[in-house]
Amino acid sequence: MKKLTFTIYAGTFLLMVSCQKSENIEPVPASADSAAIIADSAAIPHVDYPENIVDYAIKKPVELNATDLYADNSLPTGATPYSKYYGGNRSCNDNGCSQIEVKTPYNSDVLVTIKKNDKVVRHAYIQAGDRYTFSFPNGTYQAFFYYGKDWDPEKEMKNGEIKGGFVTNENFGKDDEQSLYNNVLTYELILQPNGNFSSKPSNPDEAL
Repeated sequence: MKKLTFTIYAGTFLLMVSCQKSENIEPVPASADSAAIIADSAAIPHVDYPENIVDYAIKKPVELNATDLYADNSLPTGATPYSKYYGGNRSCNDNGCSQIEVKTPYNSDVLVTIKKNDKVVRHAYIQAGDRYTFSFPNGTYQAFFYYGKDWDPEKEMKNGEIKGGFVTNENFGKDDEQSLYNNVLTYELILQPNGNFSSKPSNPDEAL
């Protein structure tokens, strides 16, 4: 079986660092006029607290956004989160079979879809720094790569047609169609600090 290897470089992630400025507060001299440091009670707004402030704190709802709720959420390599829409992954063990192997970057999970005639015929979730191999009958196929972190199983994609998507650092890429006949095609997805996608850009409507 002939082996073909493609290396695809993923895009740049921007690291943002925030810093806080601290100020030195001079202590109040012991000789300061006590009248000068006593706040005017009339200037302090009146706040009506509930009788049992502990109960108030417990009952007050805390709203979490998707980033907080699904932070660090990841699926196992080989999972098929879109099986409800596209079915599971079938194996091909005949003589007329080819394979596509995908190696993911160390710092991004990837949801891979394989299309034939513009229809998804295989898909799989691959964790960062892992690999997965698809098998299928010989033919012409196109691979799409959905990068990201923090998987939200309820996120609506394609205008609500399917559910499941990344919350953080999502990006889409694709390769051209490849004709495979008893071949093994390998994609090695590498994230470079100052790189760009060498694959063509894509979008959720096209990739999913």
